[in-house]
Amino acid sequence: MRREELIAEAAITLLVERGMRGLTHRAVDEAAGLPLGSTSNLARTRAALLALTLARLTELEEGYFTAVPPATDGPSGSSVMGSPEELADLMAGLLHRQLTEGRRTSLARYELALEAIRRPELRQVYDAAGRRFREVATAVLAAAGSRDPVRHGGQLVAFAEGVLFDAIAGAGAVPTPEDLRAGMRELLRGMLA
Repeated sequence: MRREELIAEAAITLLVERGMRGLTHRAVDEAAGLPLGSTSNLARTRAALLALTLARLTELEEGYFTAVPPATDGPSGSSVMGSPEELADLMAGLLHRQLTEGRRTSLARYELALEAIRRPELRQVYDAAGRRFREVATAVLAAAGSRDPVRHGGQLVAFAEGVLFDAIAGAGAVPTPEDLRAGMRELLRGMLA
């Protein structure tokens, strides 16, 4: 693992375990097992450390979406996405993965999202990462036959974010895979009818 990744991973762990107040250059050095000053050498300011951490989180979360097939048309303009039910099952699986294996990254991202409200420089990085996920959702829904893929892509992301937040930081329980599939199927049926 590269030093940059090691530092970002340690920062993610600190965000999850201690929150934003526990994320310091010194704490990252200690958590990563690096000599004092190593994090400061790579990310001189707190803003740089936060941006580095968010970049790593985005990279990790994008890795969860590698199962989504490319949003291209098949022969004669037919969609390669499959039925709305198949797409819903795929999206529900990705969402369940975020709630289980990816819980750590989701929680750290929420810490950074709140911090981005107060830091315009982080807000720019956060918004750019969010656009990437919305673009993927838009492309997938366009390929699946949505009549308004930009609006539907935003709604799909908002739905997923709501489920994640409710289960991780809200008062809700982690939904079962069956509940996630049912919810995604209902949502996508409405979008792709």
